[in-house]
Amino acid sequence: MKIEKIDIYTLNVSIKIPINTPLGAIDKAENVAIKITTDNDIIGWGEASPCAMITGDTQESNYAIAQTMARLIMGKNALAIDSRMNEINSLTVGDSSVRSAFDMALYDIAAKAANMPLYQFLGGERRQLRTDITIGIKNTVEETVAQAQDMLDAGFDAIKLKVGRSGLQDVAHVKAVRELVGADVALKIDSNQGWDYPTAVANIKAMKDLNLEYSEQPLAVWDYDGLARLRNQVDLPICADESVFDHRDALKLIKAGAADYLNIKLGKSGGIHTGLKINAIAESARMKCMIGCFGESRLALSAAVHLAMAKPNIYFIDLDSCYHFETDPVIGGMRYDDNIGGLINISDDIGHGAMFKENELENRITIEM
Repeated sequence: MKIEKIDIYTLNVSIKIPINTPLGAIDKAENVAIKITTDNDIIGWGEASPCAMITGDTQESNYAIAQTMARLIMGKNALAIDSRMNEINSLTVGDSSVRSAFDMALYDIAAKAANMPLYQFLGGERRQLRTDITIGIKNTVEETVAQAQDMLDAGFDAIKLKVGRSGLQDVAHVKAVRELVGADVALKIDSNQGWDYPTAVANIKAMKDLNLEYSEQPLAVWDYDGLARLRNQVDLPICADESVFDHRDALKLIKAGAADYLNIKLGKSGGIHTGLKINAIAESARMKCMIGCFGESRLALSAAVHLAMAKPNIYFIDLDSCYHFETDPVIGGMRYDDNIGGLINISDDIGHGAMFKENELENRITIEM
């Protein structure tokens, strides 16, 4: 099954409620869409959502290198995913987001060729997945509580709070949300590298009675020693996010004793191909994973949902990036339940089940045999 044509597009969507983090604000999605067509007319769709402050790539860089990637795999067997992804991954150590887009398009094709939904193609079966919802850094405790109330009203049973303010400012925000939501709503905190070691210790100890699930990436991406020391100083589990891009990072973190959980993001790992390796290494160490996102639409989130559904070791679900999109450019794929906050529904359509409305994409360029 040869790759006959690859279309590359840009996708731009505004976000109703920006998410402020210690690394910067996410207020719009500036993505790249990939459409791969085979010689027997099977089409696979993928999406890149670059996050420059973490992955080091942008829509512009993704769009440019996607053309080189397309030429690299043109005319080759679309079903040989290991070979195709090894070629793409050997082209650059960067632009993980667009490598992920090619990956999910290839997996979409392979599952369609097997006449299976992607989770089944990956060896899984249906299970319930329910995402948390993220609240960004707000200026006042009142603003944080107001958004938490909105999420509570929408029925969410898990909230992730962005933290990373100086000193102990975060404590009041997290405490106020816990008091609002009560004991039955899961709370997690995500510092996005915003704390240094003393600040992380002080904050986590000050929050010890707030029944948090974990602290995500409290220290700098490179500070494995600090993460390991922090784990020994506090009772709260540590989840590595920016510190783990691929399976090699996962192995280093485990050997260093630097994390309790690992966050797989397709846009960091370069797609499902490497995400599977991260999960396998974590599972071998009896370490659960979470699956996260950047600014993806329902298309890329559909691929992530299928991966999570297929692998029960992916326990924590953080797939809320398009919940506040101004518009929805996707047909099919995962959907948020209308009645149960955060519950994710998918059909048994073959592949990952999603495609873009091409009239909402821009700057199409076609690479053909």
